Amino acid sequence: MPQHLGKFEVIIVGGSYAGLSAALILGRSLRKVLVVDSGQARNQPTFHAHSFLTRDGEKPAVLAALARQQAEYYPTVSILEGRVVRAKSENDLIWVETAAGEQFLTRKILLATGVTDEMPALPGFRECWGKSILHCPYCHGYEVANQRIGLFGNGDLGFEMVKLISNWSKQLTLFTDGPAQFLTEHKVLIDKHKFPIITEKIHEIEHQEGMLHAVLLADGTRYELDAIFARVPFHQHSDLARQLGCTHQENGLLQCDEFGSTGVPNVYAAGDMTMLLQQVVLAAGSGLKAGAAINRELIEADFH
Repeated sequence: MPQHLGKFEVIIVGGSYAGLSAALILGRSLRKVLVVDSGQARNQPTFHAHSFLTRDGEKPAVLAALARQQAEYYPTVSILEGRVVRAKSENDLIWVETAAGEQFLTRKILLATGVTDEMPALPGFRECWGKSILHCPYCHGYEVANQRIGLFGNGDLGFEMVKLISNWSKQLTLFTDGPAQFLTEHKVLIDKHKFPIITEKIHEIEHQEGMLHAVLLADGTRYELDAIFARVPFHQHSDLARQLGCTHQENGLLQCDEFGSTGVPNVYAAGDMTMLLQQVVLAAGSGLKAGAAINRELIEADFH
């Protein structure tokens, strides 16, 4: 085993809501914890976080700073800015190494590295993502309710988006970015609600500093909109789970139980990398459950 710089009871990879929530409960459980955070939170582009009771509408940076402050209050919790690039299980311990060459040993590891959204190669899309091109109506729907909303989708996904977002606005335009591929019964329902379906290829998102003005189509047609809802593919932000032998589901999420156990000894996971419904409050809750489960497992091992 490589020479290491320090030994911990738990190393948490990822210092956003899931990771810091786990650090908080483990710190309160008197565990020696190291959080390694690369500072690449998924919701950085977003102006405000919503649906988090007592913190609704708060800026993500403010939430993150408060979470870090409260986790660091506990003297057994340390936070290191860096990126873990390697991890390996050996002799009931896990060895990790950062990009800077720092090496640590731990009894348990919690992966809270999140996922990375894959932006389409469409001019203006990335600049608007999280600001006026939105992914979650529970996070942002209220702020654009009853406004002119575009939907990017096709087939079953497009139909489900129309049905969902129609709860927040009836001024919907569905852009399929190519030939429509709806089941007949779905097309009948969309037409019944008089939502236009635009099949022309999308050329560009017109915006100013991330705030949407219009969708410009390849034929020159311009649709003025106030917001767009779109679902984009994602992939795991880190390959540490694969290095440690964890299993991924077909949808790209990491396979684990309700309390974050991956089935690989001593390896847990929490947050967006494990959940289809991805919200700040749920990530924090999953981190808390995983932290409690890790502490319980350490108690069992030490008591017996």
